[in-house]
Amino acid sequence: MRNLTAEDERYMWRCIQLARCGEAGAAPNPMVGAVAVNKGCIIGEGYHRKCGGPHAEVNAIRSVRQPELLAESTLYVSLEPCAHYGKTPPCADLIVSCRIPRVVVGCMDPFAKVNGLGVKKMREAGIQVDVGVLEQECLRLNERFITFHSKCRPWVTLKWAQSSDGFIARQDGTAVAFSTDLTRMLVHRLRTRHQAIMVGTHTALWDNPTLTARDWPGTHPLRVTIDRHGILPPTSHLKDGSVPTRIYENGDIAAILADLHQAGVQSLLVEGGAALHNAFIEAGLWDEARVEIAAQRLERGIPAATLHGAVLKTEEQFGPNKICHYRPKS
Repeated sequence: MRNLTAEDERYMWRCIQLARCGEAGAAPNPMVGAVAVNKGCIIGEGYHRKCGGPHAEVNAIRSVRQPELLAESTLYVSLEPCAHYGKTPPCADLIVSCRIPRVVVGCMDPFAKVNGLGVKKMREAGIQVDVGVLEQECLRLNERFITFHSKCRPWVTLKWAQSSDGFIARQDGTAVAFSTDLTRMLVHRLRTRHQAIMVGTHTALWDNPTLTARDWPGTHPLRVTIDRHGILPPTSHLKDGSVPTRIYENGDIAAILADLHQAGVQSLLVEGGAALHNAFIEAGLWDEARVEIAAQRLERGIPAATLHGAVLKTEEQFGPNKICHYRPKS
C-alpha cells in the first residue's frame, strides 16, 4: 500500500459517516459507505440502504452526474467491494466497467464469497487498490458482521441490572425492579438491535418473560432459552407462539452459538441470570456487556456475574441509574 494522505483518511471518514445511515435497514448485510472523488472534489456518494438493495458502491457511482469523470477518479469504500452474485451483481465488476483507476478500501470483507476476491479482481483489471485506511474504525463499524463471519458465531452482548452493591435479586430469588421507565425503554430499544435474545431456565421459569421489544418500534428478536429437563410449562410465554422461539435441551453454550450461527443469527442479547452470564464469561464467549447499576442497595442477595478481565468503555447516567458498557480485555 502506498503512503496514504490526510485526504484519504478524510474521505474514508465520510464513508463511515454515510455507512451509519444504513443502520436501520442494512442488516444482516454490513453497513457500507462509498465516496467518489475527482481532483479533490466529491462527485458522488452513497451507502447501503437496505438488505437486498443496491450496495454503497452502486449508489455512489449512480449519483455521479458526469460518469465520464469516473475514469480519472478515486473511489473510497469502507468495506471491500463484493466479487460474487448474491441479491445484486458484483460491485467489483461495476468498478472495473467504469474504468475507475484507484480504489481505497477501509477493511477487508471476511465473508467467504468475498474475502480478498474483490480486491483481487480489481487489481487483476489494473486498478490500484489501497487497503487499510482507518481499518480499525471500519472494522468496528461492522463488528457484529465481522464476528459472525470470522468467528462463526453471533456477536454476544451480556445485559443485566443490579443494585449499587452488586446484587441482581433478593436472597430468596425474588426479583427487584431496578430499571426506571426510561432505562426499561432503552432495554427494549437494545432488543430491537439484536436478532436473538436469551435467558436461562430459571429466568424463563420463575420470571416467565415475554422477551419482546414492546416499548420500542422494531422487530421482536428470536427468543432463546435452555430447558434441559423439560420443566417449562405449556403456559410459559416462551411457548405462546407469538414470536419465533428456540428451546435447547443441551446447555452447551458453544453448541448453541454454533446452531444460531447456522440459522444466520448475527447478534445475541443474553438477559439471563448470573449463572448463564458466568457461563458465557468463563467460556470467553462474549463481546460486550451492558450493566445497569441502580442507586438502591440490597445489602445481601444473589450476586451479579463477575466480568473477569473486562475494560470499562463508557458510563452514562440516566436519572438515579447509570449504565456501564464493558468490553473484554484484549
